[in-house]
Amino acid sequence: MANNLKPNWKTKLHDIIYEADTPAGKLFDIVLLFVIIASIILVMLESVKSINETYHDLLNILEWIITILFTVEYVARIITVKQPIKYVTSFYGIIDLLSTIPKYISLIFAGTHALVALRALRLLRVFRILKLARYLGASNSLVKALKASRAKIAVFLFAVVIVSIILGTIMYMVEGEENGFTNIPKSVYWCIVTLTTVGFGDIAPSTPLGQFIASLVMILGYGIIAVPTGIVSAEYTSQKKQGELPTDNNNATNTQSCSNCLAENHKDNAEFCYKCGYKLKHG
Repeated sequence: MANNLKPNWKTKLHDIIYEADTPAGKLFDIVLLFVIIASIILVMLESVKSINETYHDLLNILEWIITILFTVEYVARIITVKQPIKYVTSFYGIIDLLSTIPKYISLIFAGTHALVALRALRLLRVFRILKLARYLGASNSLVKALKASRAKIAVFLFAVVIVSIILGTIMYMVEGEENGFTNIPKSVYWCIVTLTTVGFGDIAPSTPLGQFIASLVMILGYGIIAVPTGIVSAEYTSQKKQGELPTDNNNATNTQSCSNCLAENHKDNAEFCYKCGYKLKHG
């Protein structure tokens, strides 16, 4: 009965703003993503001095237009839910607020305008648009495997640090200050960079012995990269065999959002919210 008492325009607006399964909802989210990307590009262009000096007024006007659009959208999201405080304090609600207020804050505090780059976080809504939420079970499984492997990974990283300190000290003794290894911390830095196969090239060994050791460190680096992957993969496989990880059949969800508690990822064809029991509207 609560749904019947709800004004029709709020119901339609809620479906457009919060859901991506309907054509109107999907169009709204796609347009929203393009506006977010446009806003981020504007911030980047404003950081380029030559562009900002030439097109400052135009960029400022466009940014204000986008800010006003985000403000209207934020207000619309609040008035179309039964419990606005839940949206305001939710993850997406906080992100939406943070992406809206920087332009207003810049009127009071100079130098805070660049905070509008926080709008990039709103791109997380692409999960809803592309219906990637149904694959979140797999990502949760990976997180679970990482947590189960954290002790082994911690021991491994500790061993890598020890190896880096030892090899860095050796390189300091072999190469010396004349070849760029001016102190042990800098030598350890070189070892870490080399082990991770980054190799900035700001320090390089010159002696034959130093180059030989550097070659061993580079080869060792490839082996080190493979170890954490093996640990996590083994844990993931172990949990899957034990049936602790969910299967894809358990993740048949949609983007329908409960207008009462804002819960998402409901099962397909579900009539009631799994969290609060509120009746879901099927379009």
